[in-house]
Amino acid sequence: MSSQKKPDKELDCLGLYCPEPVFRTRLEIDKLAIGQTLKVTADDPAAEEDIKRLVKTLGHQLLEIHKNENQLHFLIKKVK
Repeated sequence: MSSQKKPDKELDCLGLYCPEPVFRTRLEIDKLAIGQTLKVTADDPAAEEDIKRLVKTLGHQLLEIHKNENQLHFLIKKVK
């Protein structure tokens, strides 16, 4: 991850497959306060497009996507 501060919340979706990572990400985003960040870790290849689409649809910010072997790490900021 980048040199940003530690995310406010982390969500581990390893071993979960569509639609579970997106569903759980949505639930966690809903719990955040505006300005807080959520780090999501997933290993479902479909999660990359699904989570990007979710964040865009909800109007939040995808600060970062990082791929590490078969894992995807997303850093999402709640903006509204």
